[in-house]
Parts: sequence; C-alpha cells; structure tokens
Amino acid sequence: MLAAISANVLLWAFLWVIIGGMIFWLANWLIGYIGIGEPVNKILRVIVAILLFVFLVNALLTLVGKPFITFG
Repeated sequence: MLAAISANVLLWAFLWVIIGGMIFWLANWLIGYIGIGEPVNKILRVIVAILLFVFLVNALLTLVGKPFITFG
C-alpha cells in the first residue's frame, strides 16, 4: 500500500495538513483575541473545528485517491 503512494502526493498531503493546522490555529487565536462573548465564542470554535476536521479528512483521503471535495 505504501509503495503505491507517490512521494509527490505524500508531500502535497503533508503540506495540506500543515496548512490546515496553521489555519485552525490562526482562527482559534483570532476568536480568542477578539474577545467574543461566551455562547458565540464556543459556537465559532466548534464551527472552526468541524471545518478543519472536514478539511483534514479530505486531505488524508486524497492519499487513497478518493477525495470527497476536489479543488480546481
């Protein structure tokens, strides 16, 4: 299975995971920095976490060749 994955695809998947993590960290920091009230703060953090989860699952499914969201 591992030999079927090219190094180029593995590198792009790794970069997508790093970029997704950085976007998540930046969005989390921004929500905390703005200082939004507690009910909205929690809702925004959950939405950001769900979006990151979908983004990362799609990036990892790209390794298998079956992404459910295609970009471009």
